[in-house]
Amino acid sequence: MSITINIYYKGENGNAKKFAHEMISSGIVDRVRNEEGNLKYEYFLPFDDEEMVLLIDRWKNEEALDIHHKSEMMRQIADLRNKYNLSMKVEKFKSLEGDE
Repeated sequence: MSITINIYYKGENGNAKKFAHEMISSGIVDRVRNEEGNLKYEYFLPFDDEEMVLLIDRWKNEEALDIHHKSEMMRQIADLRNKYNLSMKVEKFKSLEGDE
């Protein structure tokens, strides 16, 4: 049973996009994608909100997600989020049995 997390990052003056670009350019995104159990880590730009970025983050199971949340990368992500003064809305979904 996989777990999908949608995180909506919201800022001002393009800060959400700057955050996503720095996440990519700093190598954090690649490091998350290479973590055991990560199935997807991608940013998307909504058409109707220029100040928002959507992250879709999918994990093999709750254990993999818990390990990620305890990693050093989470502090780095939080530091960048604070640097760009972003708010966030989080949605968590669990797949149906057998759906990977």
